[in-house]
Amino acid sequence: MKSRSKLLLCALAASSLTPLLPAMAQETDADGAQNSEKRYGPVVVTAQRREESLLEVPLSVSAFSGDELLDAGVVTLDEVAKLSPNVTLEASRATNNTLSAFIRGVGQQDPVVGFEAGVGIYIDDVYLNRPQGAMLDIFDVERVEILRGPQGTLYGRNTIGGAVKYVTRPLSDEFELKVHGAYGSYDQADVIVTTSIPVTDTFRVGGSVAMLTHAGYGDNLTLPGVENYNKDVLAGRLSAELDVTSDFQLRVVGDWTKDKSDPKQGHRLNTSYFTATPVLGDVYDTRSGLNVVEQDYEGGGVSVVADWDLNDSFGLKYVFAYREDESTSPIDFDSLAGVDVDAPVIYENDQTSHELQLSYSGERLNGIFGAYLLDANSLNAFDVQLGLTGALISLPGLTAQTFGDVNTDTWSVYGDFTFDLTDRWAVSLGGRYTEDDRTGRVLRTTFIGGFTDFFGGSGIPIAVTSDFDGEASFDDFSPRVSLAYQANDNNNFYGTYSQGFKGGGFDPRGQTTATPDFNQDNQITADEIFEFMLFEPEEVDSYEIGWKTTAFDGRLVSSLAAFYMDYKDVQVPGSAGVDTNNDGVNDDFTGIVTNAGAATIKGVEWEGTTVLGEEIAVAGDIFSFAWSLGYLDGKYDEFIDATGQDVANQRVIQNTPEWTSSGMFNYERPMSIGGHGGTFTANSVLSYRGDSSQFEVPGAIDQSAYMLWDAGVRWQTENERWAVSLTAKNLTDERYIVAGYNFLSPPDDPMGASTLGLEGILTGFYGPPRTVTLGVDFKY
Repeated sequence: MKSRSKLLLCALAASSLTPLLPAMAQETDADGAQNSEKRYGPVVVTAQRREESLLEVPLSVSAFSGDELLDAGVVTLDEVAKLSPNVTLEASRATNNTLSAFIRGVGQQDPVVGFEAGVGIYIDDVYLNRPQGAMLDIFDVERVEILRGPQGTLYGRNTIGGAVKYVTRPLSDEFELKVHGAYGSYDQADVIVTTSIPVTDTFRVGGSVAMLTHAGYGDNLTLPGVENYNKDVLAGRLSAELDVTSDFQLRVVGDWTKDKSDPKQGHRLNTSYFTATPVLGDVYDTRSGLNVVEQDYEGGGVSVVADWDLNDSFGLKYVFAYREDESTSPIDFDSLAGVDVDAPVIYENDQTSHELQLSYSGERLNGIFGAYLLDANSLNAFDVQLGLTGALISLPGLTAQTFGDVNTDTWSVYGDFTFDLTDRWAVSLGGRYTEDDRTGRVLRTTFIGGFTDFFGGSGIPIAVTSDFDGEASFDDFSPRVSLAYQANDNNNFYGTYSQGFKGGGFDPRGQTTATPDFNQDNQITADEIFEFMLFEPEEVDSYEIGWKTTAFDGRLVSSLAAFYMDYKDVQVPGSAGVDTNNDGVNDDFTGIVTNAGAATIKGVEWEGTTVLGEEIAVAGDIFSFAWSLGYLDGKYDEFIDATGQDVANQRVIQNTPEWTSSGMFNYERPMSIGGHGGTFTANSVLSYRGDSSQFEVPGAIDQSAYMLWDAGVRWQTENERWAVSLTAKNLTDERYIVAGYNFLSPPDDPMGASTLGLEGILTGFYGPPRTVTLGVDFKY
């Protein structure tokens, strides 16, 4: 029997998972013609030039190849969540390319500096420290992997909820040129060109350029010529690969993205209080009048990967990466023409990382040892202007400027080793030690008379409400242990315990002048201010059992997992209005970050594929079904609010439905058109998400359960030179909220009292409407 410890190492250490699907590709002869033989084998994972079955690996993972994503019509990273259980990937409110990610109820919604991600996002081997620019477009991709549960003993940065890995396609040893063009609803016009050029037998260069555009789903009714929910993205990737020797490879990759889409503004869900502005009929339209800064994003990076097989047992891998991005966004909380709560923002991020891995592969013992170093800086500056609003008046009131500058220096060492106890039993032990050093600068100043000079205004400073400069260090050891039992060649059972850790920091929007008198001595000390601004790390203990099976000669593949998570010191960021002059009106705001307490999250996940039929209509056809089902029961056991009260019975796990599911029917058959042989594929995808809450406090902005229906057809010539596709998404034209703002009390009352501004803020951001896209592919 194959060494079981190699299976774990292959699956976890080398970022090379393939889909958890049976292999159903048709064989072709030398002339490219199809024959009827199908291959039903277990899907393999590949690492260090070995191939082992993913079914035998004790890991909860959803993995999708680039071809599968193409068949399903997936074009952006957030769409992958439709096919994965207990996963939420959404564009953050009021942004086009900032990602909010949750896996099994653990994540981070707030994109401002100072907060670590709960779910790690990777491009190849490189961890993205900030969510800006993480809403990746799917092109030139080898696969996308979603790993559920704490990660960190095998690669990269420690992440408490899970990881999403975007793996780019390696260069070909032969010359390739691929062109993809698409035209569709809302004047969608996409062009993607990809090439690979072998310069010598050992050196290859290549790259991709993507121009992705579509008109707005709605309009800005206040600013002429400005669309809402449009897209205007130009992106590129260049890479070079060198086989220094047969055992030593170098890969250098650079990528760049420019997003010039118009600002995405919200749809008011209630009539405004002060100006009585009615609700618009189209949820994609907005009245936002904030235009002091353009919506703009530019970012990219470079990575170098050196992979050296020292001998048959040892391998060495080094990963260097540098990334940076800068973006501006006019965030209009109230989505009205005048000024009520307007917040233009600037983000600047850069990061440098180094990672070194030493792997070992023996007869019974296999493992990996690594070291990771990250130096990252994140800066944001934003104005929050409060004032009287209306279509005919705009009388600026006070502007609260917040400047936050956070530097993170972190290093860690990790290891994970698997030992085969017998041919059937294997045990894995792993651990990670992490040290995070965080420095935070928070400067908040109140202005009167308009926006500040950051945004071209001439506001006059009248008060400094925060002047904080702090430093803190956090360290943690996170263990992992797994026991696997392979009952036979078709059934694998496992149990895993792992611990996750997310470092603490300083509230980037905290107002030091709002610091409470903790010891009731009628004076606010520097220690009390430090305590008020600081939030502590959070941890999770995760327990998982699973069963992976294959039957009917590979025609049925199934993965079932149950998990239980003890989530402690949960970091909950938020903000609230502040009445600085005791006149009954909130004329400022402050950040409120608490380590709320503890939560218990448990659930079940079931994924699989099956062949429903063969030779149904013609020789060589096949009908298959892939499914995912997730159930999650999460609740707070303790939640201490800003007043010191335990309100756990009034709080819920945010952005996490109780039920998620998907089903994809796929039919494939040989088909000749105009005398040209080829393959015809049709698919239909249904995805369901249960009721979910945008925030910990249920409110009027929450989304009730909904289902999305996508479908597509594709015909490809048998030599794969040409392909034509037609894809339809959201066929029932469902309207569903993915993000929003709620500053009402109580939050579940659409006409509740305003807690920030005068107009009663209740705005939503929606997922895309029904779209139809015609695509053409050419390959040379």
